[in-house]
Amino acid sequence: MFSTIYDIIIIGGGHAGAEATAAASRMGSSVLLITMNLQTIGYLSCNPAMGGIAKGQMIREIDALGGYSGIITDETMIQFRMLNRSKGPAMWSPRAQLDRMRFSETWRLKLESFPKVDFLQDSVTELLIQKKSIRGVKTALGIEIPSRAVILASGTFLNGMIYIGEKQYRGGRISDKFSTGLTEQLRYLGFLTGRMKTGTSPRVDGRSLDYSKMNEQIGDENPKKFSYINTPALKKQRSCYITHTTDVVHDILRSGFKRSPIFNRSIHGIGPRYCPSIEDKIYRFSERHHHQIFVEPEGWNTTEMYVNGFSTSLPQEIQFQALRKIPGFERVKILKLGYAIEYDYFPPIQLNHSLETKLIKNLFFAGQINGTTGYEEAAAQGIIAGINAHLKINKKEPFILHRHEAYIGVLIDDLVTKGTEEPYRMFTSRAEHRILLRQDNADERLTHYGYKLGLSKEDRIKKLKKKLKLIKDCVNFLYETNLHPDVGNLILEKKGSTLLSQPIRLSSLLSRPEISIKDFYHLSIFQDYRNLHSINEEELEQVSIQIKYKGYIEREKNMAAKISRLENIGIPDNFDYGRIVALSYEAREKLGYRNPRSIGQASRISGVSPADISALLIYLNR
Repeated sequence: MFSTIYDIIIIGGGHAGAEATAAASRMGSSVLLITMNLQTIGYLSCNPAMGGIAKGQMIREIDALGGYSGIITDETMIQFRMLNRSKGPAMWSPRAQLDRMRFSETWRLKLESFPKVDFLQDSVTELLIQKKSIRGVKTALGIEIPSRAVILASGTFLNGMIYIGEKQYRGGRISDKFSTGLTEQLRYLGFLTGRMKTGTSPRVDGRSLDYSKMNEQIGDENPKKFSYINTPALKKQRSCYITHTTDVVHDILRSGFKRSPIFNRSIHGIGPRYCPSIEDKIYRFSERHHHQIFVEPEGWNTTEMYVNGFSTSLPQEIQFQALRKIPGFERVKILKLGYAIEYDYFPPIQLNHSLETKLIKNLFFAGQINGTTGYEEAAAQGIIAGINAHLKINKKEPFILHRHEAYIGVLIDDLVTKGTEEPYRMFTSRAEHRILLRQDNADERLTHYGYKLGLSKEDRIKKLKKKLKLIKDCVNFLYETNLHPDVGNLILEKKGSTLLSQPIRLSSLLSRPEISIKDFYHLSIFQDYRNLHSINEEELEQVSIQIKYKGYIEREKNMAAKISRLENIGIPDNFDYGRIVALSYEAREKLGYRNPRSIGQASRISGVSPADISALLIYLNR
């Protein structure tokens, strides 16, 4: 049945597995995707949405590299919103509500369109390893399948345990089987492992809700997209709704605490700090009298609604009683109960930046197995693992994004260098160069990499060059064009801004915080700009950003250049840190265990001080 050797076997069909499959196969590798359920490829296990704070930036980065999460999001979205528009552009983050069923279906059909991809519905119970190098896999049906590399993207399925109140049963997701065997084998081979916990909210029948008691949350008036290619524009949108818990709801929830697996210590794994369950919220923030609840549609045509903000593992009767006390939920009908799931993960300090494991050659980990939470974080790791697995078996250098190049680079560097003991979630605050890593310029930062890797076609490069030229020409026009005070003051009077006494460059006027480039649209001098009818709104927005934040952008670029010099100072493999007497004992221990590839990576390891880095630099210089 499987007589030929696959280049790469990918275990798991979630967001990491799907992106890894697409990337590796399009680069030329023969790929076998093994998943326990072919109907749930790319499945949205939790809320039906993509993007959000920093997460939206990663989806745009995946798209710029030639991945598919952004494209499939555009093709199946039912609402779009740009978050944080009241803040600076480094914080703007796209988010989309999705049609859950169509999203999964579209992912499967996309993967089926790649001729180098085969599929198998089965569970992998053992890795075939010879001389510390991967040789293939063995499935639950006893089938041995040879391969040159393996990507393990198992999500929450490794020894998964589902909790609803005092009830618990094995499962990788509600109604899906769990996977066993791999953790035990990897632990025997010397891998460290741990347990993490996540959860999801109830799904309810939208026909049983009273929306008149909630606040409607509509999408943006002019919805944007995630992908830089010509995906379909969103013509109509479905609304979400906002309601809230009450003191009565909190009292009902507290009555179930003794039966909660979180509080009675049935669950030992650590849950996500920034996406806590509703019982965790009212316990940790007892002074608050209400918490927001977001009611999100699951698709265009279904009546099923996701109750975002009400993740819980309390007993079913407590869930039902509490929900019925939420405004608008008085007659609610539950379709699916909320639940918690505990699963195995492997601390990511056991990985190289390519996501290849340090212990077993050609074995890669991607997604929640590395201690992350979120579709976007998983997809980002998936595309990098797929790329690097292909490069490794073809004896090419790994593809590694640095922290100043992409949120994906920040994500992987944080995981590999610092590790994580709780589900890792990306935020803009984690990126020290976030003014460079905006959602609007992901194509400028990463498209050339996608083209070089063979994941993007030449038309993308041509489109990007045309866009950058339009932006540059418009920026130059604004720097070169003077505006007479009589005209400029008409704008400034409306804004309550300081008036002009002499002509001013359009760029200087635009640099004022209260002035928008839209204020120039009606000016005859701006209408004379020769490329005005060729440049679109998103490109004009980038023109505005480049002028308004020029000083910040230049400072960040200079800082990134200084830091990147440390990244270029390599440290030999298996370097003996014990020979450097000036290093602290903690630094010697952690550097020896983590085995960083460069001084830059070493400097980000917790417990390694600037004095330790200085000592290391002096020794390497000698």
